Amino acid sequence: MTLPAFSEGLGGRLPSASEKAAANHLRRILATHAAEDTKLRVLDEETKLPTEITLSPALSSLLMELLRHVGRGDAVTLVPVSQMLTTQQAADILNVSRPFLISLLEKGEIEHSLVGRHRRIKADRLFAYKEQRDKKRGNALSGLAELDGENL
Repeated sequence: MTLPAFSEGLGGRLPSASEKAAANHLRRILATHAAEDTKLRVLDEETKLPTEITLSPALSSLLMELLRHVGRGDAVTLVPVSQMLTTQQAADILNVSRPFLISLLEKGEIEHSLVGRHRRIKADRLFAYKEQRDKKRGNALSGLAELDGENL
């Protein structure tokens, strides 16, 4: 099998129709073998020789998640957990305003450090906060749904 070629800079723009189709096609192929090691044969453009790559189930799952977003037409950016983020980048990830994020930092809800005058947030700390926040929201929504069900 030959992997589809994605254009460079996909994180900075929305995927084209052909990129979405290629992502969905590859995701379907990976999904059929997700529970086991998956062997992919990739054609090396320079040598024109096939190269075999073995994907573990965990790597297949991660790749399928990425392909799912691209297939839906979302712009995607990967953030290593060790990366230090600016307040604007962190606000964008949380889908909140920068001033709101800064208020969270000042309250001590998200661990951060100062680099000169600038606040920096380690990505793993931001994702831990996001996971905790999402869990609280989920619990609150479940509670509201239960209350609504009792009122019927």
